[in-house]
Amino acid sequence: MFTPYGKSTLVKLVAVSVGVLLFSLLLPLQAAIPVGSAAAIFLLFSLWFFRDPSRSLPPGKGLIIAPADGTVMSIKACTHPFTGPGSTIISIFMSPLNVHVNRIPVTGTVTLLQHHPGSFSMAFDEKSGEENERMDIGIESNEMKLHFTQVAGFLARRIVCPLQSNERVSAGKRFGMIKFGSRVDIVIPAGAVPEVLPGTKTRAGETIVARMKSPAEGG
Repeated sequence: MFTPYGKSTLVKLVAVSVGVLLFSLLLPLQAAIPVGSAAAIFLLFSLWFFRDPSRSLPPGKGLIIAPADGTVMSIKACTHPFTGPGSTIISIFMSPLNVHVNRIPVTGTVTLLQHHPGSFSMAFDEKSGEENERMDIGIESNEMKLHFTQVAGFLARRIVCPLQSNERVSAGKRFGMIKFGSRVDIVIPAGAVPEVLPGTKTRAGETIVARMKSPAEGG
Protein backbone atom coordinates (compact mmCIF):
# COMPACT_ATOMS: atom_id res chain seq x y z
CA MET A 1 0.00 0.00 0.00
CA PHE A 2 2.90 2.37 0.78
CA THR A 3 6.10 2.65 -1.21
CA PRO A 4 9.32 1.48 0.45
CA TYR A 5 11.12 4.31 -1.37
CA GLY A 6 9.49 6.80 1.01
CA LYS A 7 9.54 4.73 4.19
CA SER A 8 12.02 6.87 6.14
CA THR A 9 10.31 10.12 5.15
CA LEU A 10 6.84 8.73 5.87
CA VAL A 11 7.88 7.54 9.34
CA LYS A 12 9.21 11.02 10.19
CA LEU A 13 6.09 12.78 8.86
CA VAL A 14 3.76 10.45 10.73
CA ALA A 15 5.76 10.91 13.94
CA VAL A 16 5.59 14.70 13.63
CA SER A 17 1.84 14.62 12.84
CA VAL A 18 1.03 12.32 15.76
CA GLY A 19 3.22 14.42 18.05
CA VAL A 20 1.38 17.61 17.11
CA LEU A 21 -1.98 15.84 17.51
CA LEU A 22 -1.04 14.76 21.03
CA PHE A 23 0.25 18.24 21.82
CA SER A 24 -3.06 19.75 20.66
CA LEU A 25 -4.83 17.82 23.40
CA LEU A 26 -2.99 19.93 25.95
CA LEU A 27 -4.12 23.22 24.41
CA PRO A 28 -7.25 25.24 25.14
CA LEU A 29 -10.15 24.18 22.93
CA GLN A 30 -10.01 27.24 20.67
CA ALA A 31 -6.37 26.45 19.85
CA ALA A 32 -6.62 22.66 19.97
CA ILE A 33 -9.17 22.46 17.13
CA PRO A 34 -7.15 24.27 14.40
CA VAL A 35 -3.82 22.76 15.51
CA GLY A 36 -5.25 19.24 15.72
CA SER A 37 -7.09 19.64 12.41
CA ALA A 38 -3.94 20.84 10.63
CA ALA A 39 -1.96 17.90 12.03
CA ALA A 40 -4.67 15.43 10.95
CA ILE A 41 -4.77 16.88 7.43
CA PHE A 42 -0.98 16.73 7.19
CA LEU A 43 -1.01 13.12 8.38
CA LEU A 44 -3.63 12.10 5.81
CA PHE A 45 -1.74 13.91 3.03
CA SER A 46 1.50 12.13 3.96
CA LEU A 47 -0.19 8.73 3.84
CA TRP A 48 -1.87 9.63 0.54
CA PHE A 49 1.34 10.90 -1.06
CA PHE A 50 3.34 7.74 -0.37
CA ARG A 51 0.66 5.35 -1.60
CA ASP A 52 1.78 2.69 -4.07
CA PRO A 53 -1.14 1.08 -5.94
CA SER A 54 -0.68 -2.00 -8.10
CA ARG A 55 -0.79 -1.56 -11.88
CA SER A 56 -1.47 -3.87 -14.84
CA LEU A 57 0.92 -3.69 -17.80
CA PRO A 58 -0.97 -3.46 -21.13
CA PRO A 59 -0.36 -6.31 -23.61
CA GLY A 60 1.40 -5.74 -26.92
CA LYS A 61 4.79 -5.39 -28.60
CA GLY A 62 6.82 -2.25 -29.19
CA LEU A 63 5.00 -0.36 -26.42
CA ILE A 64 6.52 2.47 -24.42
CA ILE A 65 4.76 2.79 -21.08
CA ALA A 66 4.38 5.92 -18.96
CA PRO A 67 7.08 6.11 -16.28
CA ALA A 68 4.98 8.43 -14.11
CA ASP A 69 1.48 9.41 -13.09
CA GLY A 70 0.62 12.95 -14.13
CA THR A 71 -0.36 15.16 -17.05
CA VAL A 72 1.45 15.42 -20.39
CA MET A 73 2.74 19.00 -20.59
CA SER A 74 4.36 18.97 -24.01
CA ILE A 75 5.50 16.79 -26.91
CA LYS A 76 8.40 18.11 -28.98
CA ALA A 77 10.71 16.85 -31.71
CA CYS A 78 14.39 16.81 -30.76
CA THR A 79 17.83 15.40 -31.45
CA HIS A 80 19.11 13.65 -28.35
CA PRO A 81 22.64 12.38 -27.64
CA PHE A 82 21.34 9.00 -26.41
CA THR A 83 18.40 8.30 -28.74
CA GLY A 84 19.71 10.18 -31.79
CA PRO A 85 18.06 12.42 -34.43
CA GLY A 86 14.34 12.28 -35.09
CA SER A 87 13.58 11.74 -31.40
CA THR A 88 10.59 13.09 -29.49
CA ILE A 89 10.53 14.31 -25.89
CA ILE A 90 7.34 13.85 -23.88
CA SER A 91 7.16 15.77 -20.58
CA ILE A 92 4.87 14.56 -17.79
CA PHE A 93 4.12 16.88 -14.86
CA MET A 94 3.45 15.23 -11.51
CA SER A 95 1.42 17.26 -9.01
CA PRO A 96 1.69 16.59 -5.25
CA LEU A 97 -1.61 14.68 -5.51
CA ASN A 98 -0.32 12.15 -8.06
CA VAL A 99 1.22 8.79 -7.22
CA HIS A 100 4.96 9.51 -7.21
CA VAL A 101 6.34 6.00 -7.66
CA ASN A 102 8.08 5.74 -11.05
CA ARG A 103 8.02 2.68 -13.31
CA ILE A 104 10.21 1.34 -16.12
CA PRO A 105 8.88 2.27 -19.62
CA VAL A 106 10.40 -0.63 -21.61
CA THR A 107 12.13 -3.94 -20.97
CA GLY A 108 15.88 -3.75 -21.55
CA THR A 109 19.25 -3.03 -19.97
CA VAL A 110 20.22 0.14 -18.13
CA THR A 111 23.20 1.56 -20.00
CA LEU A 112 23.11 5.17 -18.76
CA LEU A 113 22.79 6.57 -15.23
CA GLN A 114 23.83 10.14 -14.58
CA HIS A 115 22.86 12.43 -11.71
CA HIS A 116 22.94 16.20 -12.25
CA PRO A 117 22.84 18.59 -9.27
CA GLY A 118 20.89 21.75 -9.92
CA SER A 119 18.23 24.19 -8.83
CA PHE A 120 14.64 23.53 -7.73
CA SER A 121 12.49 25.74 -9.96
CA MET A 122 8.88 24.90 -10.81
CA ALA A 123 8.74 21.54 -12.63
CA PHE A 124 6.34 22.86 -15.28
CA ASP A 125 8.93 25.46 -16.34
CA GLU A 126 10.53 24.19 -19.57
CA LYS A 127 14.00 25.20 -18.31
CA SER A 128 13.66 22.87 -15.31
CA GLY A 129 14.56 19.90 -17.52
CA GLU A 130 18.02 21.42 -18.03
CA GLU A 131 18.59 23.42 -14.84
CA ASN A 132 16.95 21.46 -12.00
CA GLU A 133 18.43 18.55 -10.11
CA ARG A 134 17.72 15.44 -12.19
CA MET A 135 18.61 11.81 -12.88
CA ASP A 136 19.14 10.69 -16.48
CA ILE A 137 18.40 7.05 -17.27
CA GLY A 138 19.02 5.25 -20.56
CA ILE A 139 17.68 1.82 -21.45
CA GLU A 140 18.62 -0.27 -24.49
CA SER A 141 16.55 -3.15 -25.83
CA ASN A 142 16.48 -5.14 -29.06
CA GLU A 143 13.94 -2.67 -30.45
CA MET A 144 15.13 0.74 -29.29
CA LYS A 145 17.20 3.05 -27.15
CA LEU A 146 15.06 5.01 -24.68
CA HIS A 147 15.99 7.90 -22.39
CA PHE A 148 14.03 9.33 -19.50
CA THR A 149 14.75 11.84 -16.73
CA GLN A 150 13.50 12.27 -13.20
CA VAL A 151 13.36 16.04 -12.64
CA ALA A 152 13.10 17.51 -9.14
CA GLY A 153 10.61 20.35 -8.80
CA PHE A 154 10.02 23.29 -6.44
CA LEU A 155 8.79 21.02 -3.63
CA ALA A 156 10.69 17.90 -4.68
CA ARG A 157 14.00 17.85 -2.88
CA ARG A 158 15.00 14.25 -3.32
CA ILE A 159 15.16 11.86 -6.25
CA VAL A 160 15.17 8.16 -5.42
CA CYS A 161 16.70 5.92 -8.10
CA PRO A 162 18.24 2.62 -6.95
CA LEU A 163 18.94 1.38 -10.49
CA GLN A 164 22.40 0.06 -11.34
CA SER A 165 24.39 0.21 -14.58
CA ASN A 166 23.95 -2.90 -16.75
CA GLU A 167 20.90 -3.91 -14.70
CA ARG A 168 18.24 -5.83 -16.62
CA VAL A 169 14.83 -4.21 -16.08
CA SER A 170 11.26 -5.05 -17.08
CA ALA A 171 8.55 -2.70 -18.33
CA GLY A 172 6.12 -1.65 -15.62
CA LYS A 173 8.38 -2.47 -12.70
CA ARG A 174 8.87 0.11 -9.95
CA PHE A 175 12.30 1.73 -9.92
CA GLY A 176 12.12 4.79 -7.65
CA MET A 177 10.25 8.01 -7.00
CA ILE A 178 10.57 11.79 -6.77
CA LYS A 179 9.39 13.18 -3.45
CA PHE A 180 6.81 15.99 -3.61
CA GLY A 181 5.71 17.50 -6.94
CA SER A 182 7.96 16.96 -9.93
CA ARG A 183 8.31 15.94 -13.56
CA VAL A 184 9.51 13.09 -15.77
CA ASP A 185 10.75 13.62 -19.34
CA ILE A 186 10.83 10.61 -21.64
CA VAL A 187 12.69 10.72 -24.97
CA ILE A 188 11.48 8.22 -27.57
CA PRO A 189 13.60 7.38 -30.64
CA ALA A 190 12.85 7.86 -34.32
CA GLY A 191 10.38 5.19 -35.34
CA ALA A 192 8.28 5.59 -32.19
CA VAL A 193 4.91 7.29 -32.51
CA PRO A 194 3.38 9.16 -29.54
CA GLU A 195 0.04 7.79 -28.36
CA VAL A 196 -0.70 10.74 -26.06
CA LEU A 197 -1.41 14.44 -26.49
CA PRO A 198 -0.72 17.50 -24.31
CA GLY A 199 -3.23 17.32 -21.48
CA THR A 200 -3.43 13.51 -21.46
CA LYS A 201 -3.53 12.02 -17.95
CA THR A 202 -1.03 9.19 -17.50
CA ARG A 203 -0.75 6.27 -15.10
CA ALA A 204 2.71 4.81 -14.54
CA GLY A 205 2.95 1.22 -15.70
CA GLU A 206 -0.37 1.34 -17.56
CA THR A 207 -0.67 4.24 -20.01
CA ILE A 208 0.87 3.69 -23.46
CA VAL A 209 2.75 6.91 -24.26
CA ALA A 210 4.23 5.70 -27.57
CA ARG A 211 4.49 2.71 -29.87
CA MET A 212 7.27 1.59 -32.20
CA LYS A 213 6.29 1.39 -35.84
CA SER A 214 6.14 -2.10 -37.28
CA PRO A 215 8.28 -2.82 -40.39
CA ALA A 216 5.10 -2.75 -42.48
CA GLU A 217 4.48 0.84 -41.33
CA GLY A 218 7.92 1.98 -42.40
CA GLY A 219 10.28 4.23 -40.54
